[in-house]
Parts: sequence; C-alpha cells; structure tokens
Amino acid sequence: MGLLDFFKSKPKEAQRITSVLPHEIFESAALELRDIIAPSALKITPRDINLGDKIVRTLFVISYPRYLADNWFSPIINLDTIFDVSIYVHPVDTAKILKQFQKKVAEVQSQIQIREEKGLVRDPVLDTAYQDIEALRDQLQQAQERLFEVGLYISIYADSITDLDKIESEIRSILEAKLIYIKPALFQQEQGFRSTLPLANDELGVHSKLNSSPLSSIFPFISFDLTSDKGILYGINRHNSSLVLFDRFSLENYNSITFAKSGSGKSFATKLEILRTLMFDVNVIVIDPEREYEYLAEAVGGRYFNISLSSNNHINPFDLPIARDDESPADVLRSQIINLVGLFRIMLGGITQEEDSIIDRAITETYAMKDITPDSDFRDIEPPLLSDFELVLAGMEGGDSLVQKLTKYTKGSWAGFLNQPSNVDINKNLVVFSIRDMEDELKPVAMYIVTHYIWTAIRRELRKRLLVIDEAWWMMKSEDTASFLFSMAKRGRKYYLGLATITQDVDDFIKSPYGMPIITNSSIQILLKQSPTSMDNLQKIFNLTDEEKYLLLESDVGEGIFFAGLKHVAIKIIASYTEHQILTSDPSEILAIRKAKVDLER
Repeated sequence: MGLLDFFKSKPKEAQRITSVLPHEIFESAALELRDIIAPSALKITPRDINLGDKIVRTLFVISYPRYLADNWFSPIINLDTIFDVSIYVHPVDTAKILKQFQKKVAEVQSQIQIREEKGLVRDPVLDTAYQDIEALRDQLQQAQERLFEVGLYISIYADSITDLDKIESEIRSILEAKLIYIKPALFQQEQGFRSTLPLANDELGVHSKLNSSPLSSIFPFISFDLTSDKGILYGINRHNSSLVLFDRFSLENYNSITFAKSGSGKSFATKLEILRTLMFDVNVIVIDPEREYEYLAEAVGGRYFNISLSSNNHINPFDLPIARDDESPADVLRSQIINLVGLFRIMLGGITQEEDSIIDRAITETYAMKDITPDSDFRDIEPPLLSDFELVLAGMEGGDSLVQKLTKYTKGSWAGFLNQPSNVDINKNLVVFSIRDMEDELKPVAMYIVTHYIWTAIRRELRKRLLVIDEAWWMMKSEDTASFLFSMAKRGRKYYLGLATITQDVDDFIKSPYGMPIITNSSIQILLKQSPTSMDNLQKIFNLTDEEKYLLLESDVGEGIFFAGLKHVAIKIIASYTEHQILTSDPSEILAIRKAKVDLER
C-alpha cells in the first residue's frame, strides 16, 4: 500500500498524523545523552542483568571478621577485570547506639553469669563479645570512635555467564580467605546495579555496622602504584589509572635506562621527560644520534650543536676540569690522562701495551709543555691541542707509527673536528649535541669526546643536571667508551648528575661487560615494546613473568613497564596536545605541522 492509498483508506489516522506539528516530529527524533549511553537492550534475571553485550552481577558483603587488616581490599581493587565498587557510609547517632550497647552488655553479662551459676565451662565467644562491646562503648563515649552503617557493593561485568561465574569465584575466594563473606543480590539485581551507578542511591540497603578504624581499612584507593610526593609525571598506570609520578633526584641514584625497539616511542618518552624536567630548574644535556631533539631545543630556548667534520662547533679533548674542594689537582690531572689514553685507544683502533706507555708519557709531557703540572691551578690555563700532542709524540722514541695514525686527525680531513680549541658553551637549560652527520666510523670517537667534555664541564660547577644518551649501544661497542659510561653512572650522583641511557639494541648492550653494571646502577628502568628476538634476554635480566613478557610484546607505542627499585607497574606514556606538537617525531605528523604553519603564515 502506497502512502496515498493509506491516506485514502484511513482518513482518521491520516488526520491524526498530519495534525502533529513539524517541530514535534523533530523533537521526538532528537537524541539525548541518555539515549546515546543507554544499552541497546536490558534483561533482568534473578542472578544477573543482560546489559547490551555485557552481563553484570552485583554482589554485597554480608559479614566481616573481628579484625580487618589494612589494605585488605587491595587485591580486589587490583584485579585485572572490569567492575564497579560502591561504598555507602551512613553515620549512626552515638547516643542511640550507646543505649543499645547498654542493653547488649546486660544481655551478654547475664548469659555469662547464668553459665557460672550452672557450673558450666567458660564460653570464650561470650567473653570476647563482652570485652569487645565494652571497649567499643568506652571509645564511643570518649568520642574516639564513631559507628556507621556500611554497605559495600561490587558489580562485575563479563561477556558470558561462565566468565561471570569465574570472576565471582575469584572475588569470593580472595575475600573468604580474609573471613569476609559475600552474596549475590538475588532478585534484587536491578536495585544492586543502580546502587553501584555514580548516582549515590543506596537502593540495595544491605548494611553492616563498622566503627571508624575498620571502616578506614576499606579505603578504595589502595593499589599497586609507583609514585612519590614530588617529581614529574612519567605516565599513567595501565592497571588502575593512577599516576606514575617520580623525582629521579630523590632516589638512591639519579640514573635511568630505557630499552625499546625502534618505533616504540622511546625518544618521545625521553623528550617528554626532558620537557617536564626543565620546569624544575634542571639543566639537561642530550647526545642526539638522529637529530630528533633539535626542535625541542629551539622550542625551549636551548642550544643545539651539530658535531661533524665540517661543523663550526669544536671540542678540545685536552680541556681540563677545575678541581673541586674535595679533590686535588694531581688526581684531576691523573684522571684526565687516563681518559685521554682511552680516547686514543679508540681513535687508533687499539694500541699495544708499549704504545699505551708511550701515549701516557706523551700526554703528561704535552700538558707540561703548557706549564700544566699536578700542582697547577687549572682555572686560567690554556690547554694544549692535538697538534701539540703530535709534536711531543714525534720527538719520542717509538712514537713514529703513532704519529702516522694521528695525521688524519691533525692534518687530514678530520682535523677540523678535534684539532681546535673548544667553542661550545653548555651554560643553557637545554643543550643538544647532534652526531647524526658524523661518519659512522667516527661516531664512537665523537660520543666519547662529547661525553668527556660534558663530564669535564659538569665537574667545574655543581648543578642539578640530567645527561641523556640516546642510542647508547654506540658507546657499548668499545670497551673504553662503555667503561667511561659506567664511570659516569657510578660517579654522577656525587656531581648531582642523572644519567639517562636509551638503547634499542638490547643484545649489544648486554654483551658488554659494563652493560649489567649500568642497569643495576639505574634506579629507574623503562621497558617499552620489545621485539621477540630480545625478549628472552630481558625476561631473565628483569625477572619478568610470562604475562609481563607478552605485555611487552603486545604493547602499543608508548606502553611498557616502569621499574623503580623493586617495584614495577605497567605504564602508558601520555602527553598533552601542546607537548605532542613539540615532541612528535612521526614524519606524517611533522609534515602536517609544517603545512599548518605555512598555511597560517599565508
């Protein structure tokens, strides 16, 4: 039947339809918030409720033991399942309850006397009840305690009845082990469900009397968390949505280490920590192997140095730190000579014991040529250059072969990088050294020189600093660079320095003899998404369970496990919109941001 036929055959119905005003038709079809959030269907049974695609069951606590320990509710809060908890606390008039207690005391005392008159054996239950009532009555009378009617309801959700029964059984076993008993709200599931909605309507009305002390033990915000009173936000606890809030400078050492596969969000997480750390007056220095921190340095008014063979930025490896009050110049000079021997070992591709001795003596004589001795004041000195060292080495017996190897660093294509006075200034809140444009052959040398220069500058002035070394596996390739990195991890706390080590090549890092010591000397350890090939090694090192192993394998970008001491939690790194715009290294997002800037300028 067509619409016209309908109007002809049923004129009354047609008149009723056409009499409805247009705005009434529009309003009747308009969606409200409750229409959007409402389930598609609802079916109430005696034991549960079919709520759209989910099944929900409400349980209530009917009995508590004589004593409730602190954190007894913690295992329930930390269950890895979906549920709602409502706690209703109704104060009871103290004067009224004291009258009831007076009658109850009289009843219990009477029962005890009757048993004594009959010559019966003492009943421990009656004696305990009498003592408890009297003690509570004293506390109520002295206003040390108050009494409350408490209702504790739990609504659990599942996809099937089998899963629902399994969750209920798990909750029941946890609570009954603590002598706390629960029941499902039979034939009252609708009232129970509404009681756990965030409406503050106690429709179930199943209460137990609790005084203040046991009531405080039910406090629901007890969960596995990693947080401190101050610090920066590292992320959100994926288990219970609590904050992972820490100040690395309040821990036993200030170091951290991050393991993650490429593209898992490790650089983003590190940049986010840097941005938030800067707000607490901390100077941050970054060794950037992929030029990912340049925009961040520009955004916060920091300095960015591009370290390459053609760069105008130079670092003189012979720079000396100023001796602190608790150090002698002789010790500082000796430590510097040892570090330079390690540098030349890397630059020359390994040296013999005889060459080691020659280089050690040549460095000492090079400093002496500039009147730098163990008794000197290093404040107003002009340190020697690599060409000065080459000159001294050329005049020493057995130094000819070493001079030939050094020529490319003093006169060849690499001379501009090393054989120049230092002209970089790290007196800024954020300083980034980029080594992306440095040849791969020279990257370990560049990282050693840069970190050594930073270490020298750090020792000159005591300030709160964070040194970030991204792609640290470059430094683990050489024993000398790995040894120096470990030395900074151990000694950094003395100079108020936190060392943040980031790497994606887990196997290379762990193979080094200094890999595990660096991990154990890091108070904060972050594991993000991992590749299956490196997962077994990480599982052994961090004693991960199989569940934690699969969590890391299946994590999304910016998700993983956050360790602080013996505790660890699953974490999700989050950033605000503005932080994300500054920190993102996703090529598609970067292009979109650039395009938006161009459009804005037009």
